[in-house]
Amino acid sequence: GERSAETLCVVEEPYNISSIEKTGIYHGLYHVLLGTLAPLRGVGPDELCLDKLVRRVEIGNFREIIIATNPTAEGQATALYLPKILKNHPLKLTRLAMGLPVGSDIDFADQVTIKKALEGRTELKE
Repeated sequence: GERSAETLCVVEEPYNISSIEKTGIYHGLYHVLLGTLAPLRGVGPDELCLDKLVRRVEIGNFREIIIATNPTAEGQATALYLPKILKNHPLKLTRLAMGLPVGSDIDFADQVTIKKALEGRTELKE
């Protein structure tokens, strides 16, 4: 199928892509960070190849960047850092919503949670 070049979904690891793909509702491109900002472990912006992301945004025509880092302290720190480095670009930056959707069966949580997280994403402001 055709992938949309208007949205870019930023994930921590390559295996995160398949979880999002399984929902069937996202058809944009992906950017894998290969980690998260973890100052305590010495992982700063330079170790994360964030300049690659900035370059992709500069040459691409993205309208929205979806930040799909994990709901961990590091994932959150990374999500909050990205608007700072992308602030010169006229983009909508959104973050996945978190949590279990109401009225869903725990057995299906994985799929449904990710789908709801995508649908309920919120805009991040610098």
